[in-house]
Amino acid sequence: MQNKTFVAAAVGLGLVALSACGSSADEKGTTAESKTVTLVSHDSWAVSKSVLADFEKQSGYRVKVLKDGDAGQAVNKAILTKDHPQGDVFFGVDNTLLSRALDNGLFQPYEAKGLDQVDARYQLDAAKHRVTPVDFGDICVNYDKAYFTEHELAPPATFDDLVKPAYKDLLVTENAATSSPGLGFVLGTAAQYGDAGWEGYWKKLRANGVKVVDGWDQAYNEEFSGSAGGKKAKADRPLVVSYASSPPAEVVFGDPKPATAPTGVATGTCFRQVEFAGLLDNAADARGGKALIDFLISKKFQQDMPLNMFVYPVVKGAAVPAEFTQYGPAAEHPETMDPAKIADRRDQWVKSWTSLVLK
Repeated sequence: MQNKTFVAAAVGLGLVALSACGSSADEKGTTAESKTVTLVSHDSWAVSKSVLADFEKQSGYRVKVLKDGDAGQAVNKAILTKDHPQGDVFFGVDNTLLSRALDNGLFQPYEAKGLDQVDARYQLDAAKHRVTPVDFGDICVNYDKAYFTEHELAPPATFDDLVKPAYKDLLVTENAATSSPGLGFVLGTAAQYGDAGWEGYWKKLRANGVKVVDGWDQAYNEEFSGSAGGKKAKADRPLVVSYASSPPAEVVFGDPKPATAPTGVATGTCFRQVEFAGLLDNAADARGGKALIDFLISKKFQQDMPLNMFVYPVVKGAAVPAEFTQYGPAAEHPETMDPAKIADRRDQWVKSWTSLVLK
């Protein structure tokens, strides 16, 4: 998702590794050292070393991770290189971009082992199994608690609040054409106000001083005053489009660790995002890729994932850490949208949004 490299910014972990594993022979007689499966992802990919090492030991594959920027950028690059892909598995395409990947033939079908344990509402390609759901999260406006306390102003709670004069020049969001959370926020407004109302809403938001930057990292870590990175950068925007799981990340990676989250979530601004993994159509090692996808929906990975990538598991019965329930519970009533409608309207929405907001 997200989206959302928290490493240097103290809001997430990234694994930039080619992990070692033990030596064993496969049925073709090659040793584990000669077998590598490559995962292509956005910058937010992360997993505990011990969990990854267990997979490598059991499968006989080393995992090489190639990070390719924001989710939108990574998907676009994967499409451009689909005939000669950089890896075997792509992780990080979400429901806002899914149709683009599927329509371009990015993935080959594979029904993952353990898929019956994945919540059915997240299986958006259940008929063809070209992608496997791995996690979900909510794109929401986050606010800097200290700013609103100091200014004796109630933080916004809904989309409607954001266009009120009291919040003029306070919000920063990401470019919907280049950023997955930016696109998710636009889709949230389209779901909230409908075809007839979303453009008018964005005209009001622009008039109220919304700032647009290229990607999540810049918005959250350079422009948002409530984040650890933003404080160092002396950022001046107390509202940012981020994730409902950003507040617990601020607590977990705070130095010193705060007693309570310094940021909050405007729960009436959330859009539900689901992330998927898929076996790339021209994968060099399809067998290793299938094993890796199975691993991504194993309970061990699913339970390790929340405090590494700050997203929620999709496997039934996977435990959610206390930090999530205390500081960043999933939205109770997030905006959602039929993937078919996203597929049909996304490009036109982005084009219209660009004309309305950036020109």
